[in-house]
Amino acid sequence: MNRRSFLTGAATAAASLLTLHLPRWARAIGPGSELHFGELGFGGGSSGGGTGHSRSGLERLGWELAFRTSIEVARENPVAVSIAGGGEKLFETPFLYLSGSRRFPLPQARELEVLRRHLTFGGMLLIDSAEGRAGGDFDASVRQLVTALFPASTGPAPGTGPAAGLVPVPADHVIHKSFYLTRGAAGRVAVAPSLEALFLGGLGGGGAPGAASAAGRAAIVYSQNDLGGAWAKDHLGNWAYQCIPGGEMQREHAFRLGINLVMYAMCLDYKTDQVHVPFILKRRRWRVEDE
Repeated sequence: MNRRSFLTGAATAAASLLTLHLPRWARAIGPGSELHFGELGFGGGSSGGGTGHSRSGLERLGWELAFRTSIEVARENPVAVSIAGGGEKLFETPFLYLSGSRRFPLPQARELEVLRRHLTFGGMLLIDSAEGRAGGDFDASVRQLVTALFPASTGPAPGTGPAAGLVPVPADHVIHKSFYLTRGAAGRVAVAPSLEALFLGGLGGGGAPGAASAAGRAAIVYSQNDLGGAWAKDHLGNWAYQCIPGGEMQREHAFRLGINLVMYAMCLDYKTDQVHVPFILKRRRWRVEDE
């Protein structure tokens, strides 16, 4: 046996021995730890009512995430997930996406429980309306879904349950500073002034009933401005839709907001710590300015 063969064999044996003694979680480093977007499907579909652009929009958001941040994004994005039959793939991603442009039926009680469990234990669902207007049929179905998932309740103890349905996300919420410093809720259109969210963890801070709390976790985030439409490209690589009324700067705002939402889903609210704020403002300077 020559020296090269010996060294190769020794290295292989050492790697095998190390793998056997690694904790189970340590073996997840690699492709299994890459970010997947879970495109939620009801009744076997890929979205709540269908839009036709959600897949290309999520693909492009994944590309922008990989380019602009240190997140390792899987090439196979998005992955279709379903809450039927136990929702096996549901728990492989912390970030779920549901888009649509028309009314959709509520899932069955067992399916609602699967999704509720996923969101309660750390998952986040981004719901993205492609109706191009506020208060349409898809919007009505979304609000019914949220109410069915998390009925208004104070929970087992005061301050432990969700707020009463979807509420506006405050302008100073960590969602707007998890990577970029952003304002508003840009998308393909601008029909709603802000995001809405369902917060778990109570109201906190002595706010008015139904008020959003920075202490609570946003388990569901809802945009009526069609983020996916702003992200989407056609098969030739051109932007699929114009962004109205703000044009390409509005599209850039939509990408920054999308990146912030993914960062929030993965990192939660560590940047609410005031120790980080001066550093963020001084060194990052990611605030979106109107141009």
